[in-house]
Amino acid sequence: MLNDLFDLTGRVAAITGGAGLLGRKHAEAIAEAGGIPIIADLNGAAAEDAARAIREQYQGDCLGIAVDITRRESIEAFLQTVLQRFNRIDILINNAANNPKVEEKRPGQEEWSRFENFSLDAWQADLQVGLTGAFLCSQVIGSAMAARGGGVILNIASDLAVIAPDQRIYRKEGLPEEAQPVKPVTYSVVKAGLLGLTRYLATYWAGQHVRVNAISPGGVYNGQPDEFVQKLTSLIPMGRMAHIDEYKGAILFLVSDASSYMTGGNLIIEGGRTVW
Repeated sequence: MLNDLFDLTGRVAAITGGAGLLGRKHAEAIAEAGGIPIIADLNGAAAEDAARAIREQYQGDCLGIAVDITRRESIEAFLQTVLQRFNRIDILINNAANNPKVEEKRPGQEEWSRFENFSLDAWQADLQVGLTGAFLCSQVIGSAMAARGGGVILNIASDLAVIAPDQRIYRKEGLPEEAQPVKPVTYSVVKAGLLGLTRYLATYWAGQHVRVNAISPGGVYNGQPDEFVQKLTSLIPMGRMAHIDEYKGAILFLVSDASSYMTGGNLIIEGGRTVW
């Protein structure tokens, strides 16, 4: 039956950055299909709050656990906690990332987001979470899945993994060029790096039946300024940003048996933005 392909009953899914905007939606997609979401987040209180809400909404199991994905020992402790409770992890969603707002102000600095001014500390911090964190989680949890005989890793990339940011949408009228905010370089580098990690692991663990794919979503509407939304949607053939729930179906497809013959792929869902 077609519905059986999407059934996650009894499967355990670890979601990094699971207390964030989209992380919670990934967890909901798992829960709706009968799976057990494990919300891993640096903010343990937020992780447990999100887990509690999912338990109440779906009347199923869900855990929230504090994890620092930049530290291998923290990930190993997380894995042991989940294995002691469920004896398995079937799915890893590498979702955690730094995503500083372009409009963020940093006192005492020139326009911090511009490439010429972007600090080494910010570069290292963003790569440590978004790319090194995914590497470490895949190394620890993916290795456990490979040893057990299979599993699924899903890396959350971005449409900006396959196209460059259009910096015109961030421009502020009246500011000189050197003061114009831009999408930071690390966002593109991290998301493109996740695609490389996806392809590498897809072939590396193919013999152990671990499938590894990526999804490249476009921007999600979350109360952004009207001017920004208008500029961005003018670049999107569908004429709008994504709704907050619109990636749940794709997440379920990629982590379930519905995508059983797919590995090393990147599912681009961005309203057509990369087509133009």
